[in-house]
Parts: sequence; C-alpha cells; structure tokens
Amino acid sequence: MKSKNYSKKILKVFQEGGFVFSEPDVLLDSNYIIQRSGENFKKLMLTFEDDNGKNMCLRPDLTVASCIKYLEENSKSKSKIYYSGQAYRRSNNSKDSIINYQLGLEIIGSKKKSSDDKEIINTILKAINKIKIKNIAVNVGDVGLFRQLIDSLKIPERWKLRLMRHFWRPKYFEDLLNRLETNSDIDLIAVDFDKKRFSEMKKLNQNQEIAGRKISEILSRFDKKIHDPRSFTEGKKIVKIIREFLKINCSIDQMDKSLKSFLKKYNINKSVIKNELPIKSLSKSGYKIIFSTNFGRDIEYYTGMVFEISTLKNKQEIARGGRYDNLLKNLGSKKNISAVGAAINLKNLSRVVQ
Repeated sequence: MKSKNYSKKILKVFQEGGFVFSEPDVLLDSNYIIQRSGENFKKLMLTFEDDNGKNMCLRPDLTVASCIKYLEENSKSKSKIYYSGQAYRRSNNSKDSIINYQLGLEIIGSKKKSSDDKEIINTILKAINKIKIKNIAVNVGDVGLFRQLIDSLKIPERWKLRLMRHFWRPKYFEDLLNRLETNSDIDLIAVDFDKKRFSEMKKLNQNQEIAGRKISEILSRFDKKIHDPRSFTEGKKIVKIIREFLKINCSIDQMDKSLKSFLKKYNINKSVIKNELPIKSLSKSGYKIIFSTNFGRDIEYYTGMVFEISTLKNKQEIARGGRYDNLLKNLGSKKNISAVGAAINLKNLSRVVQ
C-alpha cells in the first residue's frame, strides 16, 4: 500500500511538470537490441523464442524501450514522457530480483539540452522531496567531458576511437592504458588483416549496412586506423593525463576550480569543459552533491550528464539518469536525436522509507 502512495505522489510531480504518460512495449526483438544498443545488454536480457522462431526478450531497460516506441511512432517533435512499469533483467547477485519497478521520465527530440538536463534532475529531486526523504547524496558526472578531453590530446586517431569506445568497460579500459603507456600495441598480423579487409570492403555496396553501420562509415574509420602511426612515444605522458583526469572527485561547488586547475597544469584548451554548465547549477540545490569524472561509466549509451541519487546512511540507490544523444541513432534513426531521462527505483525507495 505504501508503494502505491509513493507512486501517486511521484507521478503527480511528473504530471505537474508537463510530462505525458507513455507505455513502452514489454516484448522486444532481442537481436535488434543487442546489435544496436551494445553487447552489455546481452547478459542481462531474459530471452525466449516465439512461435515463429524469432528471438524475443522482456524489456531489459525502459529507456531503450521508450526510444524504440518514439521511433516506431515516427515522432519528429519534442516529446516529454513519463512511465510507470517494470524492467526485467538478470543480475550477477542471485539475491536480486529480476523485476525492477521503475517510475521514469524522458525528454526526447529537444534542442534545449542544458535546460532539459536541469529539468530532469530537478524533477526527480522534487519527486523525492515530495515523499520527504532528506538524507540523500547526489553523485554527478559528465561522460562527455572524457570524450572532449581525448579529442584534445595529440594521440593517434585509432587510440582516440578505442579509448572512447571502451570507456564504459573499466577493466578493459585499464588494460588499454597499460598498452598505450608501454607502446605495446603493435601487431603486424592485425595491421595486415586490416589492410586486406579494407581492400575487400571497398568493392562492396557503400550503402550496405553491417551491424547497424554503413560500409562507407566503416571504411572511413578503417582508413584512419591504417594510416595512423603504429608507434607512439608519448604514451606514458598521455596516460598520466588521463589517469589524473579520472581521479578528479570533489564537491559540486569545487568542480570549476578542480577542472580548470587540471587543464592549466597540462596546458589543455579550456573548451574541454564547455558542456558542464547543467551540472554546475546543482550547487544551489541544497543537497550534498559530489562531482566525479569517473562516474557514470557502467551504462554504454550515456553521452553527457549522468547522475545518481542515493541515501547517505547505507548508500541505497534511489534514482539515476543521464543524457544519451546517440542511442536513438543506434536504434535506427538516420541522425542523432537529443535525449535525456531518469528513473526512480520504486523497490529501493520502499526500503528506504519503511
């Protein structure tokens, strides 16, 4: 009964904020999600084969399901939606339930990224405040800052692509840093294979798609990779910069100072931090807010601002969200579509307020 009361109060906040109810499909094409949303969903999904032999799954993520619905409805205008439902996913912890009850909201197709980021975070905070949970902590980050940093560094293009692509996999990412640091990445067999495959693909239809990307796009990436220098002597210095960047952890009101001090130390252009303004505004919220450059790496589709709200006492996660501007293109859109969203974990919320 308590859960229902909390839900009503939270959903009322969403409605008052101008969000409109949407019910994303429960059953989804599992192959479609794996190919377009990343392999990280594969181990989480509950899959089965329908009567026609097609691989299906229960929605593992309501954000992905909401984006698929947006595309299916051929929406081209700004969409402010909220949902109340379940996501179904496996967990590495056998004690965890496969059913996750979520109350979430999304803003899709808007050009006002900065104000949208603020609106999502503030609406979630307002909803939590409505049910009178006060002892909370807010962790924030911006994975876009990492991409901007890598773009600013003078390293081979193949390394830029590799580090950005695997940022969400911390263990493998650390292995990449070790290889970059020691310049132990030269594999002549791999280089020859790249050149041979490049030659073969040039003869194919350039508009044909492989794993959701046109052959012309793949060839462009191959071309950069093949012509990059295979030896790089500045790896140790670059790795030091990256590791120091990922150690930045401070209160939100110290964020500007910490980032600018880091950029000045390594003579890096200040444009690297041009997209952190939405997070900066949270310093006036009255909550304990910690900024970390290393936060938000566990979900592959995030591209910008990320945040998590948890209890101070036992670190119980209540809500989380972020910006994901590339996801709709990965799911089939012809171009990137601006999108940001967040969800409250109703089960965790119920534990906190009992």
